[in-house]
Amino acid sequence: MNTPLIRLMQLASPALPVGAYTYSQGMEWAVEQGWIRDEATALAWVEGILRHPLAGFEAPMLAALQRAANGCDTDRFRELNDWFIASRETGELRAETVQMGYSLFRLALALGEEDFVADEESLSFPAVWALLASRWQIDESASVGGYLWSWSENQVMAAIKLVPLGQTAGQRLLWRLGGLIPDLARAAIILEEPLWNGYAPGVALASSGHETQYCRLFRS
Repeated sequence: MNTPLIRLMQLASPALPVGAYTYSQGMEWAVEQGWIRDEATALAWVEGILRHPLAGFEAPMLAALQRAANGCDTDRFRELNDWFIASRETGELRAETVQMGYSLFRLALALGEEDFVADEESLSFPAVWALLASRWQIDESASVGGYLWSWSENQVMAAIKLVPLGQTAGQRLLWRLGGLIPDLARAAIILEEPLWNGYAPGVALASSGHETQYCRLFRS
């Protein structure tokens, strides 16, 4: 086992103090509407997002951000970061990525990465992840796979609380989702930019509904 793999495990850990567990990305509203009501519908929801907006836009964006960081291409890195933030369809999705990006940036400083040269006030979460993956020499494919796994794990944890589901059901979901990630990560890192597609109207509707949901557990 090498150090970059250990660093990736730290980045992907649910113990990473960036507040990911406080967000459901619209799942809470989808549960209230009855779109998600059991293990099968939870899997359909999470897998659909993983396969399409995550693997089709966020993952190739992350890979491109890491390449820009590797090449010290500040203009390209900033362009991609701004594009990602602008792509967030609702106020809560935008606030989520900026807050998590800021928290990860501050954590990086606390871990000794004092020479970060970036504006932490406007960095998205995938942008800071890409910076750290580059600095810690994490393989691009592994970085993308770890990112997709981390997102999947947080969504399953939200489903366990909201549906609710048992721990064994949660592990079945992770088993299924984890089996998809290697192929999705490999495809994402070679996906050409004109083919990137984050279109997910159901997620946008769920997130916008969650912003005004009367009673909610997750952050808006």
